[in-house]
Amino acid sequence: MTVLVETRPAGDARAGLITLNRPDQLNPIDGAVLAELDAAVSTLVADDAVRAVLVTGAGRAFSAGGDLTAYLELQRDPVGFPAFVAELHRVFGRLRKVPVPTIALVNGVTAAGGLELLLNCDIAIAARSAAIGDGHLNFGMMGGGGVLTLLPRAVGIARARELVLTGRYLDAEEAAAWGLVSRVVDDDALLEAGLELAASIAAKSPLAVANAKEVMHAVWAGGGSVDAGLRLERERNAFYCLTSHDAREGLEAFAAKREPRFTGT
Repeated sequence: MTVLVETRPAGDARAGLITLNRPDQLNPIDGAVLAELDAAVSTLVADDAVRAVLVTGAGRAFSAGGDLTAYLELQRDPVGFPAFVAELHRVFGRLRKVPVPTIALVNGVTAAGGLELLLNCDIAIAARSAAIGDGHLNFGMMGGGGVLTLLPRAVGIARARELVLTGRYLDAEEAAAWGLVSRVVDDDALLEAGLELAASIAAKSPLAVANAKEVMHAVWAGGGSVDAGLRLERERNAFYCLTSHDAREGLEAFAAKREPRFTGT
């Protein structure tokens, strides 16, 4: 299998763990990987016990991006190559759209399609050994899987231009300073940090988490006005607070000085 999928305890719930599993090739992304990643996401989000999905790579890389050797043939195919990129967009984009948070555990070399995978996750934690960059231009390529759109939104247009046009790599601390990852941990603490983060999220209402994630992505990705974002936030907040069991349960638990019992309804 080029993608491994399992679940791990995360507090009283569970976290899904997806591992890209071709370490000898730095976990390249091809059609088979996309199909297995798609299936893994479907399996995990169908499990109500899974409250977050962690994505990482085996060995010394998160993912070094596309399989450049395979591209020698694929990029001569005027039907197959655009179809592959479209499928990459669809599968990676699911990580932004699923109702549970997705967390990239960035464990090493992260380039091109690997950076695009990171950018589609809600949160990223980096190991100290991480080296993160775009790298497309280093091999005569250009980004097409989302980096040219998502990276400027993540780090700002000036820094995005620098990273794309120079092809250089950020170390973990610089990636955190740029806001590309939220924190840096020792390599051997990466999985534990991800599971702890998943556990803290799992203690919340899954319905509230899903709604908050959806609104933030819609406003961020849409690039609309502040007024439009506030309107969406206000409407979703009113609907959730007025209609959900979990909103009422949270208030009752607070009043009774007990732990809430969220049901996701």
